Formats: sequence, structure tokens, C-alpha cells
Amino acid sequence: MRDERLTTLARTLLTHSLKLEKGQKVLITSFIAGKPLVKELVQETYKLGAFPYVQLVDEEISRVLMMGSTKEHTEPQVKWDLARMQDVDAYISIQCKNNDSEFSEVPSEIFQMKAELNKPVQNLIINDRQWVLLNYPTTGLAQMAKMSLEKFTDFVLDVCNVDYKAMAEAQKPLHALMERTDKVRITGPGTDLTFSIKGIPAVMCAGENNIPDGEVFTAPVKESVNGTITYNTPCPYHGTTFNNVSLTFRDGKIVEATSDQTEKLNEIFDTDEGARYVGEFAIGVNPLIQHPMGDILFDEKIGGSIHFTPGRAYQDAFNGNESGIHWDMVLIQRPEYGGGEIYFDDVLIRKDGLFVLPELEGLNPENLK
Repeated sequence: MRDERLTTLARTLLTHSLKLEKGQKVLITSFIAGKPLVKELVQETYKLGAFPYVQLVDEEISRVLMMGSTKEHTEPQVKWDLARMQDVDAYISIQCKNNDSEFSEVPSEIFQMKAELNKPVQNLIINDRQWVLLNYPTTGLAQMAKMSLEKFTDFVLDVCNVDYKAMAEAQKPLHALMERTDKVRITGPGTDLTFSIKGIPAVMCAGENNIPDGEVFTAPVKESVNGTITYNTPCPYHGTTFNNVSLTFRDGKIVEATSDQTEKLNEIFDTDEGARYVGEFAIGVNPLIQHPMGDILFDEKIGGSIHFTPGRAYQDAFNGNESGIHWDMVLIQRPEYGGGEIYFDDVLIRKDGLFVLPELEGLNPENLK
């Protein structure tokens, strides 16, 4: 039986996220499990008078390809991918892995090599194309979320189909405040971090590039970060999940990084020079996402959270940092996770996950649900 929520989601992706117009070309890539949504997207694209193109990927075959990949093998693929992206107007990436650990055996140096070579493709997508990224419910993701597949599917479709226009309106005061802020301080258990965001644009995220969505982001002035942040959620990266990650910064650079896998963590931060600097600071506000499930597309939107991201900065909020990685790491500041505070220019703006300034209270859960 057809689920009308998938049709609604497809229309949201095409008309709200991409704002796809008649005659435009959209590339849809997905793991095989996402076929039901892909079919809806193809049908709805045709209804708009636009042209859909589809690439379905099998994660097991992708792993086998990755295991033997070399620079010589990767360079032609990057050339083809770049040519393809240059010839389309929009891009939809549907993530729906059944096994989050499928790629855990791939050596880190292969990921690093591919990330470096693939920079031109990623930069083209992020900076010059209409694009949106989302997760489709699978058994593997449901297991990570500790839900039945049926319950998780309901959760995902509810979260993905929130009123993004209302969310965008509520984000405007926070966006304005971030744009006129210089000094930021983040405090909480194991965390006391300061940095500047002066002169870096702030960006509202309400369903344009990520589904589900709900954040406002900027970036720290590259060399302004000092202090320590301790993340209280799992930090997945290419099939490996790191726990109890703590990063200490001096003049913007990560000078100490620890976790339950400290050696492997530091290998990732040694990918390139930019990997030890931060490319994003964001405040999560989605009221329907409350707890981490180890999937960053959901976790970074958690209401009452922040994420502080080592690696590449987005062009929309560019602080000069370039890197082959962009690793969103999440700190939840609600009381059940230990609490915490955010200060802008020495003024408390959020305590224990709730905004305390009157102009920002529209972003608290009771006003967004």
C-alpha cells in the first residue's frame, strides 16, 4: 500500500528543498533500500516538468570496491562524477545503509585518499548546485535508534514532514543575533570553550539541504578557539563509532584529542592540516529529535544541542578552513545529559537546552511542535 507520507516527503524535497523548476535536471542517488522514496521522487519530478536521473548503490559492493581502491582507480571515477554533476542542476542523496559498520574494515588511508581526490566534486555540489541530503528508514537504522522498523519509519516520516516554513520564521531572531555576536562561550560537564564568530555569516537551516532539519550554523574565526569540549553523544565516522570524545584547542588547533579509540581518532585528525581546525558551529533546534541514535543527520538537529565540527567550512559561512573531512560532533545540553550554557558576548542565551532570551523563546520545543 502506498504511504502518502512518502509522496509528501518527495514533494517537500523537490519544491521546498531544491525549488526544482520545469526543465531542470535532478540526480537522485540512493542505496537500494531507498527505492520506495526514489520512485515517488521520479514520479513527482516528472509532474513538475523536470528530468530525473537515478543511481542506485549496493553497500556491500561499495565496500568491496573501496577495499582495493587506489589513487589510480579513484581518479577516473572523480572525473566522471565531476562531469555528471556539472551537467545537472540539482542533487538528492538518500542515505539508507542497513549496516552502519559495513565500511569499518576499510583502511583509514583509503578514506583519506578518496576524500582528498573528491574535493572538487563535493565543492561543486555544496557551493554551486541545489542539493539535499536525507536518511531513509532501514532495519539497521531502526536498530541503532532502538526501535522497531515500523515505529522508526513513523518517527522518520513525522520528523521529515515538519512545518519547515514555521521553523524558518522562528530561526530568524537567532540568525540575527549570531550575525552581530563576537565572543561565544560554551560550558558544561568537561566543557569550557571560547571562540569568536565575528564577521562570519550565520545560516538558517529549515529543510533546504538536510531532511530532517533544524539548526542555525556559522563558523568560528579559525584561530580563535581555545579550551576544551567533551561530547556526550556517539561520534560515527566511516563505519567506526567513537565515544567520550574530548578535544582541547589552542589558538584554533586541536592539540589534544581523546576518546575510547584515541589512536584512531588522531589518525583521522591527521588527514590534513585543516582537520585539526573547526569549520562549523551550530545550534540544534528540532523539537521532535530528542536523543542520539548514532546517525549524524538526525543527531546534529537534536533540540537543546550544539555541534562543533572539525574540518572543512561551508562556503556560506566560510572561515578559511579547508579539509578533506567535515566531522559533525554533537553535545546535548539538556538536564538529562548534564546541562550546559551558551553565552553570546557574556550574555546567557540558552541554559540546559532552553533559550532564555525572550526573542529566542519561539525556538523552544513547546513553541515549535
